[in-house]
Amino acid sequence: MKLIPIFCLWLAAAVAAVAAERPNILFLYSDDHAEHAISAYGSKVNRTPNIDRLAAEGSRFTHSFVTNSICTPSRATLLTGQYSHLNGVPVFNRFEGARDTVAKHLQAGGYYTGMIGKWHLGSDPEGFDRWAVLPGQGDYIDPKFLVPGHRLTIKGHCTDITGDLGIEFLKTRPKDKPFFLMLHQKAPHRPWIPDERNKALFKDKVIPEPDTLRDDYRTRPAALPENQQTVARDLTNNDLKLAPPADLKGKSLAEWGGIKPMRLEIDGETLTGDDLVRWKYQRYMRDYLACVQGVDDNVGKVLDFLDESGLSENTIVIYSADNGWFMGDLGLYDKRFMYEPGLNVPLIVKGPGIKAGVTPDQFVSNLDLAPTFLDLAGLPIPDFMQGRSLVPLLHGEKPADWPKSFYYRYYHSPGDHNTAAHYGVRTATHKLIYYWAKDAYEMFDLTKDPTEQQNLLYDKQEANKPEVRKCFEDLKAEITRLQKLYKDDGQYSDPATWPKTSVDAPVGDKVPLGVKSVSEAISAAGG
Repeated sequence: MKLIPIFCLWLAAAVAAVAAERPNILFLYSDDHAEHAISAYGSKVNRTPNIDRLAAEGSRFTHSFVTNSICTPSRATLLTGQYSHLNGVPVFNRFEGARDTVAKHLQAGGYYTGMIGKWHLGSDPEGFDRWAVLPGQGDYIDPKFLVPGHRLTIKGHCTDITGDLGIEFLKTRPKDKPFFLMLHQKAPHRPWIPDERNKALFKDKVIPEPDTLRDDYRTRPAALPENQQTVARDLTNNDLKLAPPADLKGKSLAEWGGIKPMRLEIDGETLTGDDLVRWKYQRYMRDYLACVQGVDDNVGKVLDFLDESGLSENTIVIYSADNGWFMGDLGLYDKRFMYEPGLNVPLIVKGPGIKAGVTPDQFVSNLDLAPTFLDLAGLPIPDFMQGRSLVPLLHGEKPADWPKSFYYRYYHSPGDHNTAAHYGVRTATHKLIYYWAKDAYEMFDLTKDPTEQQNLLYDKQEANKPEVRKCFEDLKAEITRLQKLYKDDGQYSDPATWPKTSVDAPVGDKVPLGVKSVSEAISAAGG
């Protein structure tokens, strides 16, 4: 009889030993964080000391891309390791929770799983032991959170609250299992409402303008001239944080907030034309970068907790963002376009067994994150995932068969910003973009033209040069090859075929709990 409790003690010790051998995985994710708004990536506009700390202690990928640069499709790819045409989320439609995901595999493989922060997939999270997520885009101030069966409010700024929720999850998790936590910030997504400390920090800063802020799109007439995400023409009264007339309410106030001003009175001076563009850029960028600073603050807060609690020794920390972002580059804000600022995303990984201070230059993407999580956990990678584990690269290896081109596809046209649908391929030296509804191509030599100003197909004399024609045909052939490889036969190229569900699903089935503390919210988030 005494053997039973002895066996139980042995089993518990064995389970704890196995848990200790398997690394914890902490995935830190932000929304719309431009790679070039991180000082480790060479930012000219801000400093991010805590994300830089990650880069110094780990691996910073220099060619990390996103398959479809808008929030919901990117998040569906993160969970499934599949392109949009296979995971069923080409636009802002609901992700079906019954689909197989990396979280379900990690949970079944013995990990204690958590999802905290921005979810934006329209369905309740599945495969997570605990979850507390923002409804839809969520709010910056006094945000509401959805937890299993309920909804609640936490007072404060969303970025700080999300960081605090993550730490509370780590404090209260079961200690006999490794954990997998997805900690997703809303920031720095539009409408760029920073916390007060960072708003004050950037209040009087003068942000350097990018060289292409006044891009005239001369050689790229297919889609850029008609887009509605320009700093000069498309920032609204709300974006610019202008004070509304006191008598406006309801619908009239909402309509005023959406106006895109082309003439403003600022400090007694009338601003129009280029003077107004300069002012708009500064106003937008101060708010955007202050939101980024809040993200960096909370990365530091979480890293400090890992160090103080001793978790750093066996925790792999990954930082990335769902999309690229234009900070006035090509005259734009937002993402969507396949040009470099929209295509590139930060990706930094540190932890046990990972080379420190290195910069792998292989092509990687959000398609590869799910397989990487599983490989780090010592679990098999299912066949349905189209990405590839990054673990060999994190160990300093350079596989000879690593992909040397990347396929991108964006569907949501006209969408919120009149962004034309397109697909394309990027190689180490060139990029080809095809706007299929317009039957228009753009091709760039990225070695000579990194800011993508000179479409090599615009001028007929240039386009007919033998070397340009050959490059064009080679890139078209590569697109065809990649579409076959990734099983993209244009399933969602016609908007009539898009799924009819909405990502902004109603939350009426969630019982309100009122205002709660961070610890109370985590208690309500699951077992």
